[in-house]
Amino acid sequence: MPRTTTLECSGCPPLRALTFDALGLIKVVEARDRQRGVPQVVERWGNSEASKCVTAVSMIDRNSNPLLAVARKNNQIEILSPVNGDIQATISDANDLDIRSEENNIVGLHLFAKQDLDLASRYCTLLSCTTKGNASIRSVEVADSSTGSSCIDSPKTWNVCSGGNILCSKVDGNEKFALFGGKGVEINIWDLNNFTKIWNSKSPPKNSLGIFTPTWFTSATFLMKDDHRKFVAGTNSHQVRLYDISAQRRPVLSFDFRETPIKALAEDIDGYSIYIGNGSGDMASVDIRTGKMLGCFSGKCSGSIRSIVRHPELPVVASSGLDNYLRLWDTKTRQLLSAVFLKQPIMHVLFDSNFIVKGAVLLPCKEQTQPEIMVNEEVEVSPLKRKKSSRSKEHILDGSERKKRSKQSKDRKKSEGNDEHLNIASRDKKSKSASKKRNKSSIPGL
Repeated sequence: MPRTTTLECSGCPPLRALTFDALGLIKVVEARDRQRGVPQVVERWGNSEASKCVTAVSMIDRNSNPLLAVARKNNQIEILSPVNGDIQATISDANDLDIRSEENNIVGLHLFAKQDLDLASRYCTLLSCTTKGNASIRSVEVADSSTGSSCIDSPKTWNVCSGGNILCSKVDGNEKFALFGGKGVEINIWDLNNFTKIWNSKSPPKNSLGIFTPTWFTSATFLMKDDHRKFVAGTNSHQVRLYDISAQRRPVLSFDFRETPIKALAEDIDGYSIYIGNGSGDMASVDIRTGKMLGCFSGKCSGSIRSIVRHPELPVVASSGLDNYLRLWDTKTRQLLSAVFLKQPIMHVLFDSNFIVKGAVLLPCKEQTQPEIMVNEEVEVSPLKRKKSSRSKEHILDGSERKKRSKQSKDRKKSEGNDEHLNIASRDKKSKSASKKRNKSSIPGL
């Protein structure tokens, strides 16, 4: 019997998400209800195997001929159809490496979407980068079988670092520049047209105590799709840094977020807001122009967050991590819309923006009474904040009335004191007269 949990929320709009876990499984999660959809797992692609753990993903999200690229721990790259999961090409990088593949996994992957539409159905261009900094761009022939693939020409390879380990890689919206960074590797930006490095970051100076922060970047993202000059990077020392390559090499803005390493960053479509997730499950949105936190997302995640993705059209952001949950949040209220338990640690998540349900209302409805929804998955209930009780104006006394009542109470106490004093005096007088009578009666002869 599945465990059911009551979730007081309005559900989420119709959407489709792809999740990639530590055992190599790809699960399709869909919410198909027209108004208040409950996400459910509708498909599962692949077989569970630890050597096929997904290390990087990329997708060309378009109406015609969409493509999905998945890099695995055994250094194989699979190109699939995100519609039905059919493998169309397989690339093996293990034979091209001089060192053991276990120490040089693929950490960066990007499918180029801006190419000739006539060739897009037959070929695709792919950028990959390994932990040791071996980057390559190749054109791959897409077939309808999983027997293998053939490159149109020899791949163009170069090295993006001389030492350290690459942990994050990102390509800008125009697909002309790419950034790389990691442990012991400063963020560097490369021109993909001529494969030259155009900018390299500089580590911040020592703090007031003379302590130098070691270079360790864990995630990075560009702020806007059409501007490669501004990007945000997260570090292992729980710092978030904003860089502007047209201004300086050091960060123009830096602030700390909680006390655990930054594990995931995602940009918003407005161009100035970002979403941050760390190793202890904290998630928040920040205005990167000022570094001011806009708010934290309600509901504590019980594991490290590894992926955050903003939906390109709907006001929904998804997060996933090592607690085996896919969580969907409202970007405006930062409330939990739904949570899906997926049994394995989720390493990456992607949205399919072309998923449409006929007659569906894409935007969430206005604020209204939220019904209780029974979900046949483990769902965390977002904590509800109770409003503080406020006194009504009828019980609030103004200054004059308060003075009047205090004066009346004083007069009442004074009168009570006087009455008590008179009573005591009369009792004493009566007792004295009674004693005199007793004394006279006791004397003989009187």
